[in-house]
Amino acid sequence: MEQNGLSPISKGAFLFCRSTIAAVLWIALIFQVKWLLFVSFLLLATSALSGIKRAPLIVMYTNTLERLIPSAREIVDERGIRFAQALGAALNLLCLLFLYLLNERIGWGMVLIVAILKTAGAFGFCGGLKMYQCLFGKCCPISLNRAAGK
Repeated sequence: MEQNGLSPISKGAFLFCRSTIAAVLWIALIFQVKWLLFVSFLLLATSALSGIKRAPLIVMYTNTLERLIPSAREIVDERGIRFAQALGAALNLLCLLFLYLLNERIGWGMVLIVAILKTAGAFGFCGGLKMYQCLFGKCCPISLNRAAGK
């Protein structure tokens, strides 16, 4: 039952996806493991390209833990989540660029910021989703939908 870009998804799977990405970033930061940032980038990029219902971590949870411990469903904004995942992937890519090519110290500082943002997302406040809603929704005066008269 998908309507206006909104669709139901397992709460457990969605929480697992958000918290796993945050955990990967914190482990990468604490232990200074650059390749984990690439893993995070791949997970976010694949999720953005495939959509939330076919995101790797969602599929993995749904086919394993969800069968053992079913969870309630929640309605999510698929387009907004896709935008947030693409934004997260872009930030990861920027961190990787700094870590490998430009300035490693600045790169790890950026990883700290991204880890904090993803942790906030894991707890339910997704800045990327809020940005999407403000740009393409009706939450604020600068919304592109408001400007277009929609």
